[in-house]
Amino acid sequence: MRHRIGIDVGGTFTDFLLVNELGDFEIYKKPTTPSDPAIGVFEGLQAMADDTGLSLAEFLESVDLIVHGTTVTTNALLTRSGAKTALLTTAGFRDALEMRRGIREEQFDNNFAAPAPLVRRKLRIGLSERVTAGGEVLKTVDRTELEEVIRAIQEQDVGAVAVCLLHSYANPENERLVGEYVRETAPHLYVTVSDELLPAVRFYDRVSTTVLNSYVGPILSRYLSALTQRLTEHSFHGTLLIMQSNGGVTSPSDASKRAAVTLLSGPAAGPVAGIAYGEQEDAHDTITVDMGGTSFDVSLVRGATPLMMTEGTIDRLRCGLPMVAIHTIGAGGGSIAYVDDMGLLRVGPESAGANPGPACYSLGGDRPTVTDADVVLGYLNPGYFLGGAMTLSGEAAQAAIARELSAPLGVSDIEAAAGIYRIVNAHMADGIREVSVKRGYDPREFVLVVAGGAGPVHAAVLADELEMRRILIPRESSVFCATGMLLSDLRHDYVQSINHSIAADDSSALEPTYKAACALIDTGATQLESEGIPGERITHLLNLDVRYRGQYHEISVPVELDTLAGKGHYTIAERFGLSHDQAYGYSLQPDWLAGDAQIEIINVRCTSIGVTRKPHVQVRSVTCRGREAVRERRPVYNSFTGEMEPTEVWDGHALSEGYTLEGPAVVELATTTIVVPQNFTLRCDTNFLLTRT
Repeated sequence: MRHRIGIDVGGTFTDFLLVNELGDFEIYKKPTTPSDPAIGVFEGLQAMADDTGLSLAEFLESVDLIVHGTTVTTNALLTRSGAKTALLTTAGFRDALEMRRGIREEQFDNNFAAPAPLVRRKLRIGLSERVTAGGEVLKTVDRTELEEVIRAIQEQDVGAVAVCLLHSYANPENERLVGEYVRETAPHLYVTVSDELLPAVRFYDRVSTTVLNSYVGPILSRYLSALTQRLTEHSFHGTLLIMQSNGGVTSPSDASKRAAVTLLSGPAAGPVAGIAYGEQEDAHDTITVDMGGTSFDVSLVRGATPLMMTEGTIDRLRCGLPMVAIHTIGAGGGSIAYVDDMGLLRVGPESAGANPGPACYSLGGDRPTVTDADVVLGYLNPGYFLGGAMTLSGEAAQAAIARELSAPLGVSDIEAAAGIYRIVNAHMADGIREVSVKRGYDPREFVLVVAGGAGPVHAAVLADELEMRRILIPRESSVFCATGMLLSDLRHDYVQSINHSIAADDSSALEPTYKAACALIDTGATQLESEGIPGERITHLLNLDVRYRGQYHEISVPVELDTLAGKGHYTIAERFGLSHDQAYGYSLQPDWLAGDAQIEIINVRCTSIGVTRKPHVQVRSVTCRGREAVRERRPVYNSFTGEMEPTEVWDGHALSEGYTLEGPAVVELATTTIVVPQNFTLRCDTNFLLTRT
């Protein structure tokens, strides 16, 4: 029997989805091992092997594909534990990394300081070279100076070098010379050249992204090298792919070179899974939420396409690589609740994580968390956590809440736990508003797709707060991102800055754009073919970053290659005008036609997609239809009445397709729990569908 595996390393648990060639699947969850994530990965693989009655080597021989989402780069950045990095840039511009865009993020807070740059000033070195914005080389690189610089940075015991010279997007000659020389003379150093990663305008964005890549690159490269070697030693001969922030996958070698593409590796698979599950319910507009142990990730999908961004930040550091637009807040099952100096109850963003974990885990954690509150409120069954593989301590959860919250606040344990529940729900509702209301979308028009082991416990209350009627809960909810990874295609994003104007009376205005697009398509096709994707499964999506002359921000406009090849400047101008009107409320299309306004194309972007073969997940059929699926009645907190009330608890695995039950109720599955409040109906189908009545 052949297998495929999706692996998502989260802050608290590492999730696994095992699918065989018949579509049968199994879900596995193992505690994440922050010191070495590979330990948790192999613990999960060993559990799969044990369940199949095979040795680890025999089992891995049967695995054709592993898709791995990793938090290695994210953790290295958040904890500032990346490689000691040097920056080689144009003389006079080494402080651009610290000056950023010169804009205070919080304009009215004089105490709001910018984050410290990842490269110390003495390791930011200016080179005597210069290229103009038009691509003319005014001064070539001084080889003698470069030799001295390399000797100096090696004496500083750096592990990585970022090379980013001014205007290299227009002419990379000097920058490539510097990169080649560093690699020749110091082959042990990890080197990132901005022309190879992000050949685009805006110097701060480019230098910040290049530095990010070098800072986390050695960490990821070592991890993937060790993981690949260990898999090979255990007879894995299939394909290993790495999840990227753009919602696609790539090879370990490519991820090692462009490590910054994995900074949102795990969460980016969520919208991919959300699209697939939404289509099962004929829902193409969805808001996907994933509540894990540490964070709450939100993304919006419109027309079965996730919102993307090309100017994002990771821990307030600029990253100019395309990534799925995901809003993340510190609200997960492990989020710690506490009483602040003003005597107010707070929840998060600090998390107990996997170690020591919530108090109810009995692994050393003694501070109350959201999971502890869910246990005290009766939502979680202490004896059936992870299907009974892990037993929770209700006594420890209640003791932590009593000591840290109930006593200081002068309330009962139930009231304190309910306060945690309400506060974390309010935080998550605000997170959903960030990706919807603040971008001009009405959440009531979307289906809420809920993921994460903790998500279905809180989903109905979130939907009620936002007046969303439909909630889709996949049966694989707890391993949602791992599922999305197996559904992802190979994807590579390319950009080339061109910066030229198009006029209504110039039919040849698109020639430079067409040439740049063809070059990017060729690059993408070559990369995908090298990764084993045949030509018939390769597609290319083109976008242009367009603005009116004098504007600072651009709008991305989709375009076809045929449009660029012909007299398509009218089509581009019309699409840009419509998008501009939608975004800003006006369009200068008539002025452009009259020659009184100018349109500029700043960047050509190409997304090259290699379509992978998707596994078919076969939902198990059951014969139980009715009240024999009721396991027990236990006291459960009713968030609408504010009381603990006897509530029926159902076995989710025994509910067959088509069965409907009314709330209040609790439906237990091995790796998640669905809370069905009053005024909600749960329909059991291929997935679970909660409807607000």
